[in-house]
Amino acid sequence: MRAQSGRRVRFALVLLCFLGLCAICAPLAAAASDPSSAMITFRKTFKTSYPEYVEIRLSADGSGTFDIRDLDEEASPQPLQIGPALAQRVFTLTAKLRNFDGVDLDVHRRIANLGEKVFRYEKDGETHQVKFNYTIDDSATQLLNIFEGITRQQIDLSNLTRVMRYDRLGVNDSLAQLEADYNSKLLPEPERLLPTLDQIAGDDKLLDLARNRARTLAAKIRASR
Repeated sequence: MRAQSGRRVRFALVLLCFLGLCAICAPLAAAASDPSSAMITFRKTFKTSYPEYVEIRLSADGSGTFDIRDLDEEASPQPLQIGPALAQRVFTLTAKLRNFDGVDLDVHRRIANLGEKVFRYEKDGETHQVKFNYTIDDSATQLLNIFEGITRQQIDLSNLTRVMRYDRLGVNDSLAQLEADYNSKLLPEPERLLPTLDQIAGDDKLLDLARNRARTLAAKIRASR
C-alpha cells in the first residue's frame, strides 16, 4: 500500500510539473507563432522607370500602406487592405525565406539593372532585410510577383479614379489597360476593383463604350470568383 501511495504522489508531482511547464511555455509558443505584430515591407527603387519608387507595407491582417511615386516627389503613404488569403500567402513565403534572416537572393551575375528590390521583416524589435536586383529563388520570385501585382493593381485603380474625376474621355483607355492587366493575370485581387467598375458602368455621364467595357469586365471578374 505504501509503495502504491508513493507512486501516486510521484505521479501527482510529475503531473503538476508538467502542467506548470505547459502554463509557462504556452504563452511563449503563442507569441512565437502569432504573426500579428509582424510587418513586411517591399521597396523597389528604379530611377527613370515608372514608377521610380514603390513601398508597400503589410501586416498579417492584410492592412498596410502603399507609396507609389517618382523619386523627386514627397512621400505620401496611402491606406492599403488586401484579403486574408493573400496576406497569409505573403507571410508563408516570407517564412520560407527565414524572414529574410541571412538569406542571399541576388544571382550575382552581370545583368541589366532591373531596379533595387528590398524585402524587410520587422517584429518586436527584430529586423531582417535583403536587397537584390534579380533573383531565381522560387519563393522570392513568387513574393516579388505578389508585390508587383499589388503595385500594378493600385496603379490601375489610381488611374481610373483620376480619369473619372479629371478626364472622362480617358476612362475607356484606362479601362483597356486594366482589362489587359486582368487578362494577363497580373492583378492579385481584381475583385477589389469591382466597386469602381460598377460606378463607371452606372455613370450616364460617361461614354457608352466605357460603361459597356466596365460592365463586361466586372462580369468577367465576378464569374471567375
